[in-house]
Amino acid sequence: MVKQEYLEKAEVLIEALPYIQRFNRKIVVIKYGGSAMLDQELKKNVIKDAVLLKLVGFKPIIVHGGGKEISRWVSRVGMEARFVNGLRVTDAPTMEIAEMVLAKVNQELVTMVQSLGVKAVGVSGKDGGLLNVEKKLPSGEDIGFVGNIKKVNPQILYDLLEKDFLPVVFPVGYDDSFQTYNINADDAACAIAEAVHAEKLAFLSDIEGVYKDQNDPQSLISELRVNEAEALIREGFVGGGMIPKLQNCIDAIENGVNRVHILDGRIPHSLLLEIFTNKGIGTAILRDDADKFSQ
Repeated sequence: MVKQEYLEKAEVLIEALPYIQRFNRKIVVIKYGGSAMLDQELKKNVIKDAVLLKLVGFKPIIVHGGGKEISRWVSRVGMEARFVNGLRVTDAPTMEIAEMVLAKVNQELVTMVQSLGVKAVGVSGKDGGLLNVEKKLPSGEDIGFVGNIKKVNPQILYDLLEKDFLPVVFPVGYDDSFQTYNINADDAACAIAEAVHAEKLAFLSDIEGVYKDQNDPQSLISELRVNEAEALIREGFVGGGMIPKLQNCIDAIENGVNRVHILDGRIPHSLLLEIFTNKGIGTAILRDDADKFSQ
């Protein structure tokens, strides 16, 4: 008699089949950040998920941040991290530390991918002119070398995908004078997903998804159309750091990305659970005319 656990595994694989067929050879951008970058076990799980996507025919691109690690190194050299409206104030010494830390994190992720048998290449937003920026001035305030993306040249990413590499991108870029700027990783992931016409953009962060009521864990919304997401912002159901994240999702959808997912990176294999199962575990944002999977 076949054990029940084996039958359940077969059911999971069968459930994943239509998603594998639907997204085969499609580009998926994974924005990797939050606590999942600090916990070694979670980090391994995220990289395993990305490698599995690659091996079943997807074309993943990882875009990662490193904010917590940057803050740790800033403190380590006796400097103090400063933030204005959630954005890091980046003077020249901080910019130098940020780029070094992001490059270090990048190579660790590349090594993990390659240890699992998939070819990976680390890319900064400066490589191949990938990310062209201008100085970001939130509310007219100068916060240093923090960049606002003006233009994306995705050719280097297309070339790497064509040669069967998994690109791992860290968010620094040049302005028109070739000055280096730090870039918010969410913004970089969105801009890259739009530029490569990604089928999916997945945000791995420290939140479970979008709630109708922040105080009610049962109110997690599995799927949202753009007009519904806009209504949540307009009517005050979401606030704080969720507003720019949700606005990034809306912008990505309106600029050609098919679906955007907000996932809790603290849950092992959340990426696979969201992409390959009918119910999913986070929140998917989709075009107004798209069919909802959960219907």
